[in-house]
Amino acid sequence: MPIANRARYNEMLDRAQEGNFAYPGINCANMETISAALQGFAEANSDGLIQVSTGAGEHASGAAKDMVLGAICLAEYAHRVADAYDVNIALHTDHCVPAKTDTFLRPLIAETARRRANGQSNLFSSHMFDGSELPLDENMKQSVDLLKLCHENEIILEVEAGVVGGEEDGIDNTNTPAEKLFTTPEDMVAVYEALSSVSGARYMFAATFGNVHGVYKPGNVTLKPEILKNGQDAVVAKHGKEAFFDLVFHGGSGSSKEQIKETLAYGVVKMNVDTDTQYAFSRPVADHMMKNYDGVLKIDGEVGNKKTYDPRSYLKAGRAGMAARVVEACKDLDSAGKSMGR
Repeated sequence: MPIANRARYNEMLDRAQEGNFAYPGINCANMETISAALQGFAEANSDGLIQVSTGAGEHASGAAKDMVLGAICLAEYAHRVADAYDVNIALHTDHCVPAKTDTFLRPLIAETARRRANGQSNLFSSHMFDGSELPLDENMKQSVDLLKLCHENEIILEVEAGVVGGEEDGIDNTNTPAEKLFTTPEDMVAVYEALSSVSGARYMFAATFGNVHGVYKPGNVTLKPEILKNGQDAVVAKHGKEAFFDLVFHGGSGSSKEQIKETLAYGVVKMNVDTDTQYAFSRPVADHMMKNYDGVLKIDGEVGNKKTYDPRSYLKAGRAGMAARVVEACKDLDSAGKSMGR
């Protein structure tokens, strides 16, 4: 199915909000992981998001180290391959910090504008601007400027206020004071009042409630999902039901399934999944190498076994492992079995 346009994307988010479920946002860095995500969504009969970070874009461009070029290549591949599946996929860019806005986010929006001028579909369905390192006023000023630009091109913008702890893709918040890991109701009201100034624009909001990027054992991450409820209540009390946010859950590794479910009732419509799917891809590859070391390596002058050192053999295993983890994420978020179909 073609990558979701703005109307289809709106319908996806509306259904999630009304049905108290969320879509996995699966971070991908190459063709194999995109294929794994698509396979997982199809097997779960779930719509969902494929996400590309600045680091993924740079990786995908090879020695060119051009994050915009790589992101465009990944998006073009996803556009082509998603058309073979009967689920709806939105393309999203993840965590663009202010220092990279002019070298990543704006060039990708400009590429969509160029495509639209030529009668083509949008390159990406949505983008994320992560201005959480800035004072809230400056964060929202830059967010509003980008939201205007996105709205002109029928793109949804995701913003963040508060800090997600841990480290991901070169963004290191491991030493962030604990109090900054929680978005206050006052902050959420301020975010709504800033972003709602762009009439007709749609946005998602990554509020923080103790989330931490990275991998942790269950019980080692202290989430406070009630922060989302308190913030939503404050916004609705002041501005009415139409102010209720489409929320995004970052840093879900180590969260209990009960806490994940709780966030769905408070307006979470997307949860990012990266660390867990990375491991799910790598684990079968490691297993292949260990079981077939004498075929993968040319030991003592032998020729090895081409069938085992052919990259397709172990990448196929990795793809299957990651696809299974995507299915699990769909079940955790209650999106499994709920694809809108064609």
